[in-house]
Amino acid sequence: MVYLKTDEEIELIRLSGLVLGKAHAEVAKLIGPGVKTAQLDRCAEEYIRDHGGVPSFKGFNAFPGSLCISVREQVVHGIPGDYELREGDIVSIDGGVLLNNFHSDSAYTYAVGKVSERVEELLKVTKASLYEGIAKATSGTRLGDVGFAIQQHVQRHGFSVVRELVGHGIGRSLHEEPEVPNFGKRGQGVKLEPGMVIAIEPMINLGTRNVLQEKDGWTIRTADRKPSAHFEHTVAIRTGGPQILTTFEFIEQALEARQESEEIYSR
Repeated sequence: MVYLKTDEEIELIRLSGLVLGKAHAEVAKLIGPGVKTAQLDRCAEEYIRDHGGVPSFKGFNAFPGSLCISVREQVVHGIPGDYELREGDIVSIDGGVLLNNFHSDSAYTYAVGKVSERVEELLKVTKASLYEGIAKATSGTRLGDVGFAIQQHVQRHGFSVVRELVGHGIGRSLHEEPEVPNFGKRGQGVKLEPGMVIAIEPMINLGTRNVLQEKDGWTIRTADRKPSAHFEHTVAIRTGGPQILTTFEFIEQALEARQESEEIYSR
């Protein structure tokens, strides 16, 4: 069953997404070579709890972390631990916040230092495909239109869409109906209507779309061990068009500040 949200409930999800976006930014400030993924996880959990929220992921189906932290060929559901980020890695940070009984969910993938041009393109195309999908998330269209827009943009650049993992509805529960694939056919799938809130999250691979699950029972990686990127927003379907309830604003402010600092230091 798809649960439609009231304007008041959508505002509560937006407030949850605001805390999440700021927690993401605190993590973004730390990302660099030599930083352990467990440190990033602690940073997010502390920020979320200090601001009245609860990490949505921690304990969800016994998941041990507050964030899913997935490095290089890991697509999603990577478990934070002692791994130290290295120059040339990419790392997907996926988090959720429960605040005022409503969840938000978003993800962002970072380059750690210098990466190859093709990997940099993977990040840009994956992020752009998210917004291509959001643009189609309007009242009266169907989820197939959203997935088709993502898939076409990604494949136009020679990348592949993971099929086994999809976005989802979100609200009082972290995962609600409907499923939100990142591929599809126009005019097919669940019809979108005002009050629906969905997490749109392209998971895009540099090589084959095929994936495997690691022995830890959580981590999903690419079958060919080539890199994968992941970006996600929580989005409300409104009469006037889609409303993005999570935010990358604070992440991008943190990244810009770091770049400016590095440029000053290098002079």
